[in-house]
Amino acid sequence: MQTPLHFAQTNQERHLQELIEFLRIPSISTQPECSADTRAAANWLLTALTEAGLENARLIETQRHPLLYADWLHAGADAPTVLIYGHYDVQPADPLELWTTPPFAPDVRDNYLYARGASDDKGQVYVHVKAVAAYLQTNGRLPINVKFIIEGEEESGGESLAAFIPRHKDLLAADIAVVSDTAILGPEQPAIVYGLRGICYLFLDITGPEHDLHSGSFGGGINNPLNVLGHIIAKLKDEEGHILIPGFYDRVRPLSAAERALLNQLPLNEAEWLAQTGAPAAWGEPEYTLVERLGARPTLDIHGIIGGYTGNGGKTVLPAAVHAKISMRLVPDQDPEEIHAAFAAYVQAIAPPSVTVTVSGGHGAKASITDYTIPAMQAAAAAYTESFGKEPVFMREGGSIPVVGLFQNHLGVETVLMGFGLHDDRIHSPNERFYLPNYYRGIETSIRFLQKYGNV
Repeated sequence: MQTPLHFAQTNQERHLQELIEFLRIPSISTQPECSADTRAAANWLLTALTEAGLENARLIETQRHPLLYADWLHAGADAPTVLIYGHYDVQPADPLELWTTPPFAPDVRDNYLYARGASDDKGQVYVHVKAVAAYLQTNGRLPINVKFIIEGEEESGGESLAAFIPRHKDLLAADIAVVSDTAILGPEQPAIVYGLRGICYLFLDITGPEHDLHSGSFGGGINNPLNVLGHIIAKLKDEEGHILIPGFYDRVRPLSAAERALLNQLPLNEAEWLAQTGAPAAWGEPEYTLVERLGARPTLDIHGIIGGYTGNGGKTVLPAAVHAKISMRLVPDQDPEEIHAAFAAYVQAIAPPSVTVTVSGGHGAKASITDYTIPAMQAAAAAYTESFGKEPVFMREGGSIPVVGLFQNHLGVETVLMGFGLHDDRIHSPNERFYLPNYYRGIETSIRFLQKYGNV
């Protein structure tokens, strides 16, 4: 194993320059004007997979952005097979004026690489490409069988991969999946995520009059859709964060005493965590700890409201329609379709007859949870320990990675979430970054994982 490790350690500058080249491509999957760039990122990564020594590397066309597949399957029938997932698309970079350096002009400052996609997910998926390359370019073989499936729509719903997985079970068959799209607890403290929240994302539209009306002439006689929206939002949660939708908690899997003890072993410093946010105080269900609220409890949040006049100065109108974007993070065993129906029924029940309310779906995914005692998890823990010099902690993550549930449901495959990002990497925000020591340690951790899982 030392030869691949030595290769990784002596090629750090090369690996950095390759990642910088990858990050220069503005592969924003949600923006049609970036479609050509998104394809360019797929082609760039296809070349990287081929040069790493992987076989059968190809683009798989979809109705939107292509998938990438590659494999190396010569370790033998008795060796396990790992399915490595990642995504090459990135979030929009707006607002551009808040970036210290341009989002697609990668810049190294104080051991961080700043660029859109640096941590989410180009840097993290490239960790595994370089780990495989280290083996194949030194030993000429891998200790286990490896498959890659990489998508270009994770940041825009992932519909193409969701449709592809159930139709190509044989191609994607594996013993375990590995995903690096999460964060560890700190620069020197690795962590393995064993649970992810699901999501139910909805759009709420409220219409009243046929057109905008003068508030002096019609106010008091026509119900303002913005006012109605405010009343509805106020009835979705109480002031402590408890969700008021009937039946919302019916399927929530209770936290056992053992799991609560495990979660609360995390060395999370609340003051330091709060300082990262800039908020004056933490908030949430008082009967649960901060760690539990962040990863093991469901949520409901308003993400945007569109309606009325928002330009400079005043304008006294009753808007004809308003629109709100709402998401609910879900935990095992909540079902996003059931939650969607419960939300819609509740909103219709509390809406006044003076407006018309429509609830439509954005996207949804179930929560996922993996037994943290399985051999692949233990192999990952041992690999982290050797690379970081400290044992990882096991934790739940508050975000959603829908592909983990798809792997479980359609392939019968559990996922090891081997993250190398940090919680202050500012993913989805201006000045996204990736801590370079953990980029390099990530490659070494992946090398060690491949070896240790092959010895299980």
